[in-house]
Amino acid sequence: MENNDIIELLDILYGMVTEAWSVPVGKDKCIIEREKAIEIINDIKASLPSSIAEAKRLVSARDEFIGNAKREAEALRKGAEEKARAMVEEQEVIRVARAKSAEMIASAEARSKELRRVASEYVEDIMRQAEESVGSALNNLQGVHNAIKAAGSQPAPRPNPRSRREDD
Repeated sequence: MENNDIIELLDILYGMVTEAWSVPVGKDKCIIEREKAIEIINDIKASLPSSIAEAKRLVSARDEFIGNAKREAEALRKGAEEKARAMVEEQEVIRVARAKSAEMIASAEARSKELRRVASEYVEDIMRQAEESVGSALNNLQGVHNAIKAAGSQPAPRPNPRSRREDD
């Protein structure tokens, strides 16, 4: 289930509560269909683990991305070192090889650093969005749960004896 589905379910639940009939005891209490509310809450609870799993998957993908970048940088560094060793025959060749090797290492390290930065920003943004969605859904769920508990613990309204006399 996607985050949009969770939001839709919360909107339905919110509508049920806001459109419910108020009880005579007070305007902050209402009557809703318990089974329907419980069904919606269960659907929301069932979808939360998938959102958490998606966040974990993104963290794992970020770690894999960073690992690949490090391996690529290491491979570039090793390649540069091997090229430099092969050019050891003349003094000028050695100087050029060292300069190229340093340039390639610096370039590889800069690329690796940039890849890590971009990956971290991406994953941080996705994690922040997931945390906000899960936190918002949890807060809404807790609010609805508390409202349902409060509504369920209210005694049934007693009939007003005066209104009976007027009907007679």
